Amino acid sequence: MRQSKLFTRTYKEAPKDESSYNAQTLMRAGFIDKLAAGVYTFLPLGLRVHNKICKIIREEMDAIGGQELLMPALTPKEVWETTDRWAHFDALFKLTGGDDKEYALGATHEEIVTPTVAKQVLSYKDLSLSVYQIQTKFRNEKRAKAGLMRGREFSMKDMYSFHPNEESLNEYYKIVQKAYFKIFERLGLIDQTYLTYASGGAFSKYSHEFQTLSEAGEDTIHICQQCKIAINQEIIEESKGCPHCASTDLQAQKAIEVGNIFKLGTKFSAPFNFKYRDAEGNERPVIMGCYGMGPSRVMGTIVELAHDERGIIWPEAIAPFQVYLLALNQDKEADKLYEALKTAGVEVLYNDLDLGMGEKMADADLIGCPYRILISPKSLAAGGAEIKRRNSTESVIVDLKKVVDYLKK
Repeated sequence: MRQSKLFTRTYKEAPKDESSYNAQTLMRAGFIDKLAAGVYTFLPLGLRVHNKICKIIREEMDAIGGQELLMPALTPKEVWETTDRWAHFDALFKLTGGDDKEYALGATHEEIVTPTVAKQVLSYKDLSLSVYQIQTKFRNEKRAKAGLMRGREFSMKDMYSFHPNEESLNEYYKIVQKAYFKIFERLGLIDQTYLTYASGGAFSKYSHEFQTLSEAGEDTIHICQQCKIAINQEIIEESKGCPHCASTDLQAQKAIEVGNIFKLGTKFSAPFNFKYRDAEGNERPVIMGCYGMGPSRVMGTIVELAHDERGIIWPEAIAPFQVYLLALNQDKEADKLYEALKTAGVEVLYNDLDLGMGEKMADADLIGCPYRILISPKSLAAGGAEIKRRNSTESVIVDLKKVVDYLKK
C-alpha cells in the first residue's frame, strides 16, 4: 500500500491523556484512535494487526475441534436472572429497549451459549463439543486504564466446552492449555508467558491464567523456580508454595494476563437445566469449561514488550506489513520494486509521501514493520537496495532483482 493513500497519519508527540506505552505509541503510529476512556477505534494499520492475531487464534481453536459461531452482543435480562448475575455482575452495561424490556451488553457469554447448545444436545452421542467466538465485549469498568489492556469495549475470543463427565473436561482442559501455548509461540510471547494458578475455579480449587511478564502489568505473579509454573498474588498465602510441585522457591514479577481458562462444572448448565441422557437412558448434568483470550489485549501486550526508544518492533506473524519501503531521490526504482513486491505477494507499505528522509526513517521505526528497504544513490552505488531488519542495527545490500527472493527466504 502507498502511504499517500493511507488516510491516517503519524504524530511526533504522544497523546497527553494516555499514560500507558501501548496506547501512546499505537495512537502516535496511526494504529488506533481514542474515542473515550477505554474505547478505541482500530484504524487500518491496527485492524490488520488485530485480524492477524485473530487468524492465529482461530487456526489453533479449529485445530482442537472448536466450532466458530457468533452470538448477540445485546442480551436480555432474563438469561442473566437465570444465573443470578443480573444483580451481582457489577460490570454489566444495562439499558432499556424501545419495548421497555431490559438488556445488557455482552460482558461474557455463558448465559447465551449454554441454552443455545442445550437445544442441540440430547444424548451422550452429542458430547463432547466446543464452540467459540471472537466478538466485542463490553464491561463497565470504573477506571479504564492501560490502553488496550483494560478497556470498556474490547475484543475477546471466548470458547466453551461441553462434556458428559469430569474426566472428559479434564482431558480437553489440558488440550486447550497446549493450544494456548502454541498461540503464544506464534505471537512471539512464549518465552515470557507462564501458566499461572489463580483463584475463582467453580469446579476445582484453581482456575488458570496465562500471564506474560511485563513491568506494565497490573498483576503480580510468583514463578516457581523448580517447575516454572506461577501463582497469582491473590492466592499465594493460601497455597504456601507451588501448587504443582510444592516448592517454596518463588520469584515475584509483574505480569499481564493474556488468557484464562476455567472448569465451570455445572455452574451454568444447572440453572438452565441442561442435561443429557447417557447410554442407559439416565439424565445427567452437562459439565462445562470456559477458555478466554483477548486479541486486543494481546496486541497491547506485544507493544509493551516489543519496542525500543524509536517505536514498535512487530513480530513477523502479525506485523501490519512485512516491508516498509522508502526512497531517497530514487522514486522510479522504488516504484518498480513496490510493484514487484506486490506481484510476489509481499505485504509492503511504501512511504511515497513528500517528506524528508529523517521523517520517513522515523515513521519506519515508529510503525515497526519487520523489514525496512531503502533505495538511495548510495545503496544503488553499492549494488542495490539496503535492507535492514527492524530489530537489528545491521543492514545488507541486495540486488534489486533479488530482493523478493531474499525476503521469501
